[in-house]
Amino acid sequence: MVPMILVTGATGTTGTDVVRHLAARGAPVRALTRDPARARLPEGVRAVPGHPRDPASLAAAFEGVEAAFLVGVFGPDDGPYDQGLVAAARAAGVRRIVKLSAIATGDPRLGSFGTWHLPGEEAVRASGLEWTILRPSSFASNTLGWAPAISEGASVPNSMGDGGQGVVDPRDLAEAAVVALLDARHSGRTYTLTGPEVLSAHEQAAVLADVIGRPVRLHDLSPEEHAARFRAAGLPEAHARDFLLAARVVREGGNAVVTEDMTEVLGRPARSYREWATDHKGAFQDPHPDHPGTGSGHPPAPADG
Repeated sequence: MVPMILVTGATGTTGTDVVRHLAARGAPVRALTRDPARARLPEGVRAVPGHPRDPASLAAAFEGVEAAFLVGVFGPDDGPYDQGLVAAARAAGVRRIVKLSAIATGDPRLGSFGTWHLPGEEAVRASGLEWTILRPSSFASNTLGWAPAISEGASVPNSMGDGGQGVVDPRDLAEAAVVALLDARHSGRTYTLTGPEVLSAHEQAAVLADVIGRPVRLHDLSPEEHAARFRAAGLPEAHARDFLLAARVVREGGNAVVTEDMTEVLGRPARSYREWATDHKGAFQDPHPDHPGTGSGHPPAPADG
């Protein structure tokens, strides 16, 4: 009998593909989502209601589960809920857990931004279960947030300057999670998952422009402009400072990291940003090519896991 696998964050950027890959392999999958009625899942996958921020909803979701993909951090205040996911897994008798974390977790240069995943990571390592921690770099899919500005012919705000990152295709991350869920040889490992090259936002824009055949212009924000955007969005001052500090670390080259961990897990090279852009170029097509807009653009979307 094949063990049941629970995927939390099952309708997010990574969870959607984790569910799809597991279902394609014939693994029994349970998908945790806040709104099961709206979840579009592969045939045979059962959606269950719940969310890490609602601890009471977790017991039923974990019942009878052998392995779980844990996505418990959606913001800076989610550390206790991340720990709660691990506790719920242990209480239900789950044997193996794979936690989605983030690159540079625990790096003091990031201030509190680098601590978001620490409580969950510590709980995972102390759980006594088989565990794997995945620390991905910046998602290639973050540039989907550029699409409205590109469509309007506007510039895209860029807070990272010329700082490069090991941009990772979230499809690779999902495949790595599936491998870790199914193969005990990855237990006890913390993987820093990147793409095959370091790219700045400007280099990503050049690749994307070549793929879609349209200009992709960036506007480098000063720290003052970046802070003003946070204030306009109503972000709490402490959180805004965290994001500004993280952006500065990237601008200064602090996340210019490429590892071979993805190749080690998947047994093949990581996909490039160009591959991701080619496969998603339809998302950047101008719906009104004869009537370009004059909007101010939109910031890149955050990686939601």
